[in-house]
Amino acid sequence: MKALLLYNPRAGLKGFHNQLDYIIDQFQQRDLFVMPYRLNKSERLEAFLKNEIETQYDRIIIAGGDGTIHQVINILLKIGWTRPIAIFPVGTANDFAQMFDVPRTIEGMVENALSQNMVNCDVGVANGRYFINVASFGYLVDISQKVNEQIKNIIGVLAYYLKGLEEIPKLKPFDVTIFAENAVYEETIFFALVMNGKSAGGFRKISPTSKIDDGVLDVLLFKKCPVFEIMPLLIQVWNGEHPESPYIEYFTTKNMKIMCDEIICSDLDGEAGIGFPMEISILPSRLKIITSN
Repeated sequence: MKALLLYNPRAGLKGFHNQLDYIIDQFQQRDLFVMPYRLNKSERLEAFLKNEIETQYDRIIIAGGDGTIHQVINILLKIGWTRPIAIFPVGTANDFAQMFDVPRTIEGMVENALSQNMVNCDVGVANGRYFINVASFGYLVDISQKVNEQIKNIIGVLAYYLKGLEEIPKLKPFDVTIFAENAVYEETIFFALVMNGKSAGGFRKISPTSKIDDGVLDVLLFKKCPVFEIMPLLIQVWNGEHPESPYIEYFTTKNMKIMCDEIICSDLDGEAGIGFPMEISILPSRLKIITSN
């Protein structure tokens, strides 16, 4: 087996490079080959992969958080990668890895990456860009872009929650029209999530019925509500009880078009998103993700 390890030196506590010797040793003990590649600029990575893809790596390992995975997956799909992918969840929230129960110890990550077990994984497409976990738009959705990197690396996902509390007084409702597969929704909302995974921003049950291989997107519209109802709603979100809330519109669809006349922030897997109109769809079983289960 020949593996390519793409790692983000800035992810999480920035100490992943200290584990490289251990990882290489574990591969060599099994007479396997792994080549580390330090991620920097996406343009350089794309040029590198276009050349290296001809050497036919058996698998790629991505070490980083959701933003790192997002950037790498967009390049891999662009160049037509079809072989298995393993995840080393060494970022802040690691929402995508939650879907696959990837271990959090370096020993467990290595064993997972060496596994021959894999599952199919859907991929979302938003105006031509891919996302693996969530597309979102509205107020609060760009928190991951606003959080100071140093603070995020020190206190982890708590930084998202603190920033979210700071942003709540700035919430403003806006009108949106969504043409989904089987219905049209005209709502006044604070924000919306289009989920492929279950977790976003460290909220592990934000889309409790999502499945990574079901061929549909789970959409949650957080509708305008009285200010005093916002905190109870967030508690419901934490507990996974919110799909039944009168302030949540929840549905599934394979494709959708979203119209909005205002300039509203959007986000794809924690990275700066796209503008309106948005056309979002699902690519069923487009990736193979390695899992130890």
